[in-house]
Amino acid sequence: MKLSVVGLRALPFLFVFIFSSIAYAADVDRFAGTYTGNAEFISNDEKQRRDLSTTITPNKDGFTLSWTSVTHRKDGRIKEATYTIEFFPSPREGIYSSAMKVDIFGKRKPLNPLNGEPFVWARFRDDTFSTYSLFITEEGEYEMQEYHRTLTDGGLDLVFHRVRDSMLLREIKAFLAREG
Repeated sequence: MKLSVVGLRALPFLFVFIFSSIAYAADVDRFAGTYTGNAEFISNDEKQRRDLSTTITPNKDGFTLSWTSVTHRKDGRIKEATYTIEFFPSPREGIYSSAMKVDIFGKRKPLNPLNGEPFVWARFRDDTFSTYSLFITEEGEYEMQEYHRTLTDGGLDLVFHRVRDSMLLREIKAFLAREG
């Protein structure tokens, strides 16, 4: 069987794709699991407590990230928010694209920040798995939410930042213990 010149030229790209997919899976596998913990912080001059959980689940093409934040207010009210996002490898090593929307052809793709939706991506660097959410406000300013989850003995150190136009609005730190 003869390979065409075009076929031979494509072989290096095929190897890069296969081996980078294996490397991506290794990044995700190190973080796979469910983690829980809590954090205390000051917001609007009020001490707040949050129960936090994160689940990272590898799948065939990437991974799914789910996280829940339960806020306990001083007056006894409880606010719970849960988010689940699928991520797929991007052409750049260690960086994953979110897939939060399905287009008319059935292809999963990121949301559009110009429509008031968050643009979300993730990356793995050494022992830290980070997710970023970019929002464009009605005034045209930007807001970033960053979650940095660093592997430690027994779980993850979580650092959350909420930044608007270079100004840190909130920082939350917590230890999330690995379940199981």
